[in-house]
Amino acid sequence: MTLANSKFGTAQPVKRREDTRFLTGDGRYLDDTAPANALYAYVFRSSVAHAEITTLDVSDAETAEGVHMVLTADRFEAAGGTNKMNGAINTNRDGSSGAAPIRPVLATGRVRFVGEAIAMVIADTLEQAKDAAELIEFDYDDLDVHMDVQAGGPAIHPEAPDNVAYDWGIGDADKTEAAFKAAAFTTKVEIDDNRIIANSMEPRGCWAAMEDGRLHVEFSSQGVWGLKGSLASTLGLDKEDVHVTTPDVGGGFGMKSFDYPEYFLVAQAARTLGRPVRWQAERTESMLSDNAGRDLVSVAELAFDENHKITGYRVNAVSNMGAYNSGYAQFIQSDLAAKVLMGVYDVQAAYFSNQGIYTNTTQVDAYRGAGRPEAIYVLERAIDYAARALGVDALELRRKNFIPADQFPYTSVTGELYDVGDFHKVLTRTEQEADIAGFTDRKAASAKQGKLRGLGVCYYIESILGSPDETAHVEFADTGRVNLYVGTQSNGQGHETVYAQMLHEYTGIDIDLIDIIQGDSDKIAKGGGTGGSRSVTTQGTANKAVAQKAIDNFAPFVAEQLGVQEVAFDDGSFRADGSNTVMTLIEAANAARDAGRDDLLNISASTTLPGRSYPNGCHVAEVEIDADTGVTEVVKYTVVDDFGVLMNPMMAEGQVHGGVVQGIGQAISEHVVFDDDGQLLTATFMDYGMPRAADMPMIAFHSEPVPSTANVLGMKGCGEAGTVGALAAVANGALDAMWERGVRKADMPFTPQRVWQMLSNA
Repeated sequence: MTLANSKFGTAQPVKRREDTRFLTGDGRYLDDTAPANALYAYVFRSSVAHAEITTLDVSDAETAEGVHMVLTADRFEAAGGTNKMNGAINTNRDGSSGAAPIRPVLATGRVRFVGEAIAMVIADTLEQAKDAAELIEFDYDDLDVHMDVQAGGPAIHPEAPDNVAYDWGIGDADKTEAAFKAAAFTTKVEIDDNRIIANSMEPRGCWAAMEDGRLHVEFSSQGVWGLKGSLASTLGLDKEDVHVTTPDVGGGFGMKSFDYPEYFLVAQAARTLGRPVRWQAERTESMLSDNAGRDLVSVAELAFDENHKITGYRVNAVSNMGAYNSGYAQFIQSDLAAKVLMGVYDVQAAYFSNQGIYTNTTQVDAYRGAGRPEAIYVLERAIDYAARALGVDALELRRKNFIPADQFPYTSVTGELYDVGDFHKVLTRTEQEADIAGFTDRKAASAKQGKLRGLGVCYYIESILGSPDETAHVEFADTGRVNLYVGTQSNGQGHETVYAQMLHEYTGIDIDLIDIIQGDSDKIAKGGGTGGSRSVTTQGTANKAVAQKAIDNFAPFVAEQLGVQEVAFDDGSFRADGSNTVMTLIEAANAARDAGRDDLLNISASTTLPGRSYPNGCHVAEVEIDADTGVTEVVKYTVVDDFGVLMNPMMAEGQVHGGVVQGIGQAISEHVVFDDDGQLLTATFMDYGMPRAADMPMIAFHSEPVPSTANVLGMKGCGEAGTVGALAAVANGALDAMWERGVRKADMPFTPQRVWQMLSNA
């Protein structure tokens, strides 16, 4: 049922349709959609990291000019709210439950990090709300802070002895220990993964209004259904009385997948006042209150036999979870991370453990704190270090330990079932495209300029996460246009283009007649949202299913209209055998409307993927360092990816470019810094090292696909692949450059001061 040679179909480099409105100022982001008569909310936040609240007097603030309400924890609860946010609880290695402290919507009794929400002021203007917040009397008794990512120290929560959030593990510890005891060689390396801030182009925000007796909340997000349920439970409402929407979104990066206090407060204020209320974070406010990423230290060990085959792998990670449990389940994310750890290598035994520690900082997204980018980073740094320690070529060590292509499907030692892969083919292509043979000459040329040059490699594999379920709904509107309702949420990835391509490919409907409808809990009953590179595989499978269902449903009606027994659908049209008469789906929909067959005009389909797919690939970074100044640059970058079947090669390449830039940013310049009192020292773009275009090399992208068998489209997803590969490739390249100067431990970020210090200390 595909269209032959369609320039707008799948696998074609169609330009993003949504870019026209974005680039001409017609995008509709959160700040554009708030009701004109909305009141403004401003959050009064803690200025200290840890303290007992002794005084919180808002009486002067609530009588200030323009103020309509000041919400505190007591007032929020008095109005019917539950001052408790959803959190994640792990099961520890010994079978006991991990710590389960309550994270309040508004601080009560104690504050636990700088920027924690204490009160919300609602006024006619933002300036009035800010002025009123200055009148809040907030007094406190300082408590000791805990900034070390290690057990013990001043208690953040009484429910968490020694500040341990969880102590979790997966794998076979005994078998792994036996592999190490029998090994001919072992290596061990400590690897730091620095904390970063997501810094989406559009900061978080929301607005709320009562509409026909229902609560309507619009927020910048990665999916609307989670908040719909949270709002209902926290505010004591029926789910049917809650309507959640999301407009255009300026970036998410996992950070916008969570519930945050402001959403519940704005919703409650709108309910109580009977007026729309809006809130938009400022940049420093976001840096203080958004879930951060990474921030863990891992000790990775590898065991080898006499032929340098890996027999065992063991990792112990300590993650800084911040002040509270996050909204994602650390257990689930850690489990998936551990299973992916050995995804490309044929290993006999593995064990992964992860201890989460509470500190007086903004919480870390557990998905980042122990997720796939971190897991791959640790493994590929450990592999690279082992190659140096054993005197082995880094590429050959990887080749020697790859799972051979003829062994798929392959079940790893941690229980993950990999359906397909050809890692040798991808690595060989990478070696050619990156011109690794010519690196020696390039290194010599750099040396003549007084610079150190290193080559770093990362071979990554990740799994597509999230719910395997997704729904698609097609509506043939009386305007002649076709609406495709989807359960994912674009944050800038180009879903409107790719999904329209898919529907055009499967149905022949003109791509310019297709509208993608997303981010509305009323218009589509459920959805998995966007995250973990799940969108194109899960939603794409549902899109194909709903297209086929539409064709199947229309076929008998079209046959009746054409006066034949049966019709076939091919090349975008229904046709009968031996007849030149054809009918497109749009023509069939118009005929169905005229015939009163409204049942044919709205069609839904839900699908469940049988398993995850596994994008993988190889990144090669060449890093140049000025030893006198420590200035570090990525001067050459090559990627060969196996994303399976590409829906839109140009957009896949764009996704990789963006991900690589994010990875290089963390590796070279991004770093969150707190002082000993828990104050964030990198709370503006003057202090936080966001990557800039001038910092980036040209990125060469190549595709070497092995179609997945886990979905009917053969796709594997690509949203995070760039970042997953870039972190270790750049870090390994930096270490390679400094190795000849005696540096043996090199951790991100490679800022001039840190690199100069590494070289000086060596």
